[in-house]
Amino acid sequence: MTGKSVLITGGGSGIGEGIATVLVGLGAKVTIVGRTADRLTAVQERLNLDAPAGAGAHAHAADVTDEDQVVAAVAAATRFGGGLDGVVACAGGSETIGPLTQMDSEAWKRTVDLNVNGTMFTLKHSARELVRAGGGSFVAISSIAASNTHRWFGAYGVTKSAVDHMVALAADELGPSRVRVNGIRPGLIRTDLVTAVLDDPQLTEDYRASTPIPRIGEVQDIGHLAAFLLGEGSTWITGQVINVDGGQMLRRGPDFSSMLEPLFGADGLRGVVATDESPAASHG
Repeated sequence: MTGKSVLITGGGSGIGEGIATVLVGLGAKVTIVGRTADRLTAVQERLNLDAPAGAGAHAHAADVTDEDQVVAAVAAATRFGGGLDGVVACAGGSETIGPLTQMDSEAWKRTVDLNVNGTMFTLKHSARELVRAGGGSFVAISSIAASNTHRWFGAYGVTKSAVDHMVALAADELGPSRVRVNGIRPGLIRTDLVTAVLDDPQLTEDYRASTPIPRIGEVQDIGHLAAFLLGEGSTWITGQVINVDGGQMLRRGPDFSSMLEPLFGADGLRGVVATDESPAASHG
C-alpha cells in the first residue's frame, strides 16, 4: 500500500478505524471521515504517531447522508493523497432492533439513509475520481446479516443486502474503466458497538455454537482483507462479497431472544401487537 491514497468513511471508530490502522501501517495515506471531529482528530494523531515514512492519516468531518459533504470529503482525500487510489465505505449502523410489527418507522428510514444512501453517495463521487485516475478499488463494508437472517435486526440486514447488490451493479458498470468494486461481510467483530452482545453470556455462547471457528473477530481481520482488495494482488477480482466471519455463514444467524424477549415478550417476538395500540405508536 506504499504511496496509495485511500478514503475511509466511518474511519473514526470500530472496523473503519481498524482498517485505517492496517493501511497506514502498510504505507498508505489515509483520509478518515466521520461525523465526530474530536474522535477523528484523536485517531489521526494516533495513526500519525507510528506511521511509516510517507504514510499518514488526515481527518475530515462529514456526514455521508449529506451528498454535498461527501463531495467535500472526496476532494479532501484527493488533495491529501495527491490523487485517489482506493475507497472503503465503512460508515453505517442501525437505529432499529425488535420485531417488524413494532418497528420505529422513522428509525427505519434513518438506517436506510445511512447504510444505503450514504454508501451510494460515497460510491457515486469517489468512483468519479477513480475513473479519472485510470482505475482503482472500492470496498463496501456489508454484514453477515445480509447473507444470514438475523431475526429482529430491523433495517440493518435489509440495508446491507442492498449494499451487496450495489457492489455487483457498480462492479459491472465500472469494470471497463478498471475500477474494481467488492464488499466484505464481517461477522461478530470486537468493537464498542457489540459490547452488549459480548456482555451477554447466553448470546455469546450462541454465537460460538453457530461459528465453526469459535472466537470473536477482530478489526484487523477485516483490515487485512480490505488491504488485499485495495492492493495490487487483487486486480482481477471484482463484484465479490466476501464473508469474514469464522464460517458463521455456513450455519445460521444468532438467536437474540435472550436479550429481546424481556423487552418485547415471547408473543411480541412472533409479531403479536396489543389490539389497543394506536396506529401512531408503530410510527416511532
